[in-house]
Amino acid sequence: MLKGLTTAALTAAMLAGASLAASAQEYTLRATANSNENDEDYDGLIVFKNFVEQASNGEIAVEIFMGTQLCSNGAECLQGIADGSIDIYISTSGGAAGIFPFVQVLDLPYLMANDRIAETVLENGSPFVDTMQQMVLDTSGGAVRLMTIGNTGGWRNFANTQGRVTQPSDLEGMKIRTVVADLPQELVRAMGASPTPIPWPELFTSLQTGVVEGSKNGITDIMSMKFPDAGLQYLTLDGHAYMGALWFMNNETFMSMPEELRRVVLDGFYQLQQATFASPKRKSIDAYEAFREAGGDIYVPSPDEKEQFAEAAQPVYEWFQQNVEGGEEIFQAMNDAVSAAEEEIDAARSADMN
Repeated sequence: MLKGLTTAALTAAMLAGASLAASAQEYTLRATANSNENDEDYDGLIVFKNFVEQASNGEIAVEIFMGTQLCSNGAECLQGIADGSIDIYISTSGGAAGIFPFVQVLDLPYLMANDRIAETVLENGSPFVDTMQQMVLDTSGGAVRLMTIGNTGGWRNFANTQGRVTQPSDLEGMKIRTVVADLPQELVRAMGASPTPIPWPELFTSLQTGVVEGSKNGITDIMSMKFPDAGLQYLTLDGHAYMGALWFMNNETFMSMPEELRRVVLDGFYQLQQATFASPKRKSIDAYEAFREAGGDIYVPSPDEKEQFAEAAQPVYEWFQQNVEGGEEIFQAMNDAVSAAEEEIDAARSADMN
């Protein structure tokens, strides 16, 4: 596996009729995502690759491996990052929770109200992101670096095969698919439903056979996996969690680069973050329309109804702070960041309106 500094000679190239020596390729970054080329993760990686290779004048090459070519799950992929066999990996909070349990703060329900607030909170350099980055470095013993937090699928909403959900009591007793991580299961319990951990590749069949009756997913994931064909026909846009994408990098690889190339990589992750912020917004338009055309029912809760969901979720906040290592610190950092973002955005909105 390529880790750190390697050298390779690029062939001579012709440019505008002149023969020029190509720059020496100094670093090759192996980047992986356990998704496919239709996913926002791939959109981000393509933007990152294009920017970094151009901005470094060929000194950095980026190789993209989608799916399970290099590793098959969060624990395995993060181990690859730690030992340097993989340079870059993207994980959901659920996928990384086994190693970095505090990242589940991104799954705490109803804390961030919309994209504008979420994107402000997740800006690199914000106190919240600084706190999480330091916690990742400390927990990994300096082996793993959190580079940025983007998006992978928009917002999580409750969807099911049984009927329209307008309030938490409508979920009572329903078997809802979750990941293995604790926090999503606690949320489902708080709603009166039954959490049922099911591997992602098995979810279609599980919905079809009634092993589960619902899920917590974004619309682009629902449609890319053709879940309406398995009976998933009811979608409630409660927007309980922003689908954060945690982009990790091997710290030794990053720190082995000279300062000017580290700057290129950091700017590349900024470009990647912006691409993943934008991609779900565009893709969701067609996805919602396709869901309706497939016979799907989409319900938008009123403010009062959404408040009922938020009130039902209150026990999850207490559970997180008491049971997750680093939970209290990161929860406070998130709350402070949300309050600051809301104040900043309200002030900007008021200035623009007057």
